[in-house]
Amino acid sequence: MKPYSETVITSSPEETIEAGIKLGRRLTGGEVIAYKGGLGAGKTTFTRGLAMGMGLEDNVSSPTFAIVNEYHGAKLSLYHFDMYRISGGEALETTGFFDYMSEDSVIAAEWSENIEEELDGSTITVALEPTENGGRRITLTDPNGGSKFAGTWN
Repeated sequence: MKPYSETVITSSPEETIEAGIKLGRRLTGGEVIAYKGGLGAGKTTFTRGLAMGMGLEDNVSSPTFAIVNEYHGAKLSLYHFDMYRISGGEALETTGFFDYMSEDSVIAAEWSENIEEELDGSTITVALEPTENGGRRITLTDPNGGSKFAGTWN
């Protein structure tokens, strides 16, 4: 199956949140989203929108010092991980990462490059990169063919 990829360019934090909302509305549970992007790329801002799109009303913040922030809703929960200080399977195991995976949850992992070898082939990737005008180029890649995500940002 050929991976599906789609890109959107945002020009403000509000538009980055809106892109997250649109993806969040399509999530049904069981998804793992691996964020790629450097410091200040907009990962947490995007996650704010993702949570809103999932119907979560929590105030999303960076999980930098907590490793994981949990947001629970009536239908789905979001587990927002920061993998900046995590590398490899043994370190990942100590975070409880695999215990959070379930059909009624979504995992969003910042700094996923550090745990890439531990993620399976069904992991959705969201790459965020700053643009010259202060916006973001956000690319969604679904290795499963993407029929679930086709046209997310149209």
